[in-house]
Amino acid sequence: MSGGGQVSKKIGVLGAGSWATALSRLLSLKGHTVRLWSICPEQVQEINETRENSQYLPGVVLPPGIKATVDLEKTLHDAEVVLFGVPSHAFREVLRSALPFLPDAAILVNAAKGIEEESLYRMSMVFAGETDPDPLQRYVVLSGPSHAEEVGREIPTAVVAASSHLKSAEYVQDLFMCECFRVYTNADMTGVELGGSLKNIIALGTGIADGLGFGDNTKAALMTRGLAEITRLGIAMGANPLTFAGLSGVGDLIVTCTSMHSRNRRAGIAIGQGKPVDEALAEVRMVVEGVRTTRAARRLSAHCAVEMPITEQIYRVLFEELNPATAVSELMTRGKTHEMEEVAEAAASVGKYGF
Repeated sequence: MSGGGQVSKKIGVLGAGSWATALSRLLSLKGHTVRLWSICPEQVQEINETRENSQYLPGVVLPPGIKATVDLEKTLHDAEVVLFGVPSHAFREVLRSALPFLPDAAILVNAAKGIEEESLYRMSMVFAGETDPDPLQRYVVLSGPSHAEEVGREIPTAVVAASSHLKSAEYVQDLFMCECFRVYTNADMTGVELGGSLKNIIALGTGIADGLGFGDNTKAALMTRGLAEITRLGIAMGANPLTFAGLSGVGDLIVTCTSMHSRNRRAGIAIGQGKPVDEALAEVRMVVEGVRTTRAARRLSAHCAVEMPITEQIYRVLFEELNPATAVSELMTRGKTHEMEEVAEAAASVGKYGF
């Protein structure tokens, strides 16, 4: 992997989980200078001394161009690009801490996938609310089917860089793109953010189905009908429905619903096998974004008057102790409906709810 003649950039990465670490490795191997920020001194010491993040990306050697630190100001000093790699529920807090040190001209990349529970904001809305609309011209969402475990091992991957400002998306495309990591651009930031967030709910569902011992037919039904309700909500919130047929929609849905790398699917499997939700989440030992997103999506569906039956049943399993087998039965015996007309009806409501 090489920079292909690209000028080396100074990059500050906030967060040192699996995804932030994998992206840091990719950028460093392309010749960029990477400062990786973590709140954990022991993790910083391990990365700097052993060149490994054993908790989140075990077995992957990190190049010497990555320097880990607990010093947020040092991480962001003179950074030309700032990559946010923290979980979505921590984004606002980390952003507030970083704002005094963010360089005015830096390109800002967010790799988090989620919806803020209290506000129901997408991450770009959180950012705009904490700053002002102008920096959104420098704000880019990086999303798509991309397990950190595979990116860290240079397995071919394709993702999307989405921004309201095409030049910023193209900048990030050039920054990350290499022979093992292909980046497409997309102007539909709303759709890309929603696709990356809501697919985690469906992955919990397919995991639960696997845990119950169901087969491929069940998984295909959940994924297909899950995509339908994701699209319905996305259209109501102003997204382009075609985005959900792309990498950040069906692409991310496939990889998250079928792979054992998926923490959401693994948690779902444990729940389907009868383990209490708290125990299932503890087993994963990483943030399971789909749990918080399920609560947020259920509220969004009510606000937008969009029917999301799979999300509703998963909510009841997670938070109302509904038996997973009963949830499947209720989904299978709900009232008859057409396959496509509901999506067409939703398309007539584009932008109706002003999100």
